[in-house]
Amino acid sequence: MKKTKKLFHTLYEYRVAYAYIAPFFILFCAFNLYPILAGFGLSFFRWNGLSDKHFIGLQNYMTLLQDGLFWKALQNTLIIGILAHIPILLGGLLLAYTLNAKIIKGENIFKTIYFMPMVTSSVAISIIFMQLFSGNYGMVNYLIRLFGGEGYNWLGGDGSLIKVVVIILFAWKWIGWDMVIYLSGMQAISRDIYEAAMIDGAGHFQTVFRITIPLLKPIIVFTLVQSSIGMFNLFTEPFIVTGSSWTGGINNGGLTLMMYLLGKAPQGGTSYGYASAVAYVITLLIVVLSTVIRRLTNEKN
Repeated sequence: MKKTKKLFHTLYEYRVAYAYIAPFFILFCAFNLYPILAGFGLSFFRWNGLSDKHFIGLQNYMTLLQDGLFWKALQNTLIIGILAHIPILLGGLLLAYTLNAKIIKGENIFKTIYFMPMVTSSVAISIIFMQLFSGNYGMVNYLIRLFGGEGYNWLGGDGSLIKVVVIILFAWKWIGWDMVIYLSGMQAISRDIYEAAMIDGAGHFQTVFRITIPLLKPIIVFTLVQSSIGMFNLFTEPFIVTGSSWTGGINNGGLTLMMYLLGKAPQGGTSYGYASAVAYVITLLIVVLSTVIRRLTNEKN
């Protein structure tokens, strides 16, 4: 009883402060918390958006785990994400180090150019890449033939090369974003540390791997988690380059998890309960992957 009175006394005493922060919590509960809980509840029902809901328990999740197309989408997403992260990480660090070391002039111009893909329309970029990798008149095949090679059917054939196009597109889009973040981190490192290393006789190679990268570790982890979330949300680029195909083109070569989700509802179908189950499985995968990345990159005590 005393604790309850104390609680009400505290609320009354700080009523003005609570009144100021109340709008945020009201809006958060209405537009964030409620949809999250409602969507999770919907994943246990069969619903087409119009008729009555039918409770089916874990059936949506069981069906999901038994669907070969889901595992194909997960495999494609992981292949695209893992392979694309190699040039994203290395390219972002290299570009950031080049600009930070003043090796080239016009730092602000290059930062703008490299960052441009992140703020450019994904649809426009995807259409351009689709033309570049066209089997008949694409610029990529033209350059390959110019040097004596044979052109490839990037977006056709057995569908195996679709992932290559998406990997290049995904990496090209994220390198500039990581570069800007890494550059900001490098510029925040005290010059005294570098000067002390130079006095001790450290070269560029030792400076990068023993000073720059260790001090950038928290930022690198942040960018890895962020681009990993972007990997699981990958939809527009593979959807456009495969000719707006919900199945990811030939042999599902470009099918990603987000394409699989939206193919069930609301764009490609009306299985809203099943789509909700897919969404929460993807959320769980993001949480697990983010946790693994943080655990693997933590310093061992």
